[in-house]
Amino acid sequence: MANLLIEIGNTAVKAAWSDGSVLGKTFRYQGEKVMEFIASLTDKQIPLVMAVVSARVINQEEQQFLAGASQYLILLDPAHPDVLSPYGIPDYLSYDRASSLVAARYLFKGKSCTVFDLGTTLTVDYLDSSGRYLGGNISLGCRTRFKALNRYSKSLPLIDMPSDNKFPGDSRASSIESGVISGIIFEIDGYIRTNPENIVIFTGGDAIYFAKRMKNSIFVVCNLGLMGLAIITDDYVKKNIQ
Repeated sequence: MANLLIEIGNTAVKAAWSDGSVLGKTFRYQGEKVMEFIASLTDKQIPLVMAVVSARVINQEEQQFLAGASQYLILLDPAHPDVLSPYGIPDYLSYDRASSLVAARYLFKGKSCTVFDLGTTLTVDYLDSSGRYLGGNISLGCRTRFKALNRYSKSLPLIDMPSDNKFPGDSRASSIESGVISGIIFEIDGYIRTNPENIVIFTGGDAIYFAKRMKNSIFVVCNLGLMGLAIITDDYVKKNIQ
């Protein structure tokens, strides 16, 4: 029987069915009716295990619904930190971020890695060749930077992600575009230069956008967090169900 993986992020929800550690069809939802979205996935098929990783705490009512929609329920949120304890990842990391690191270890076993998650935030995490977590950084993501410029300046308009980056900018709009996009590219280049031997992994909503603009060799794994959740779920099944 298949498992259902749910990743509740800051701006969107991603979901996928999995068989063991292999992902199947994926889904994306952006809205406020998260439980209704999950119900639409479980109406025709009850998963063996539903694994939910969330940036926020799942309340009691939501937990009851999720438990009733699956045979077994795994929650990775601030109220359930114990699930990740066997994986040696610090508990201060967000659970979606930790899940991505579990997948990076699995996919690139024996390799040191630099993992970039390009979404609402830009996170950078380092793993050594044994899979040990070395630390990481957090800064503003691309769209968050555009919003911050608009919010905290009286004269700058809100700019959307440009299809092309003109460097340097030759208008107010293109100067904002170039400042944000080029700034992130320079930032990523700087991180890569600190550990040039590392495998570089991009994930998150803006991963493909920036990978196309990099000169370095990049592995883009858009569903890295879901892959990590599949591995965690498969480990749970092997230990507790089979």
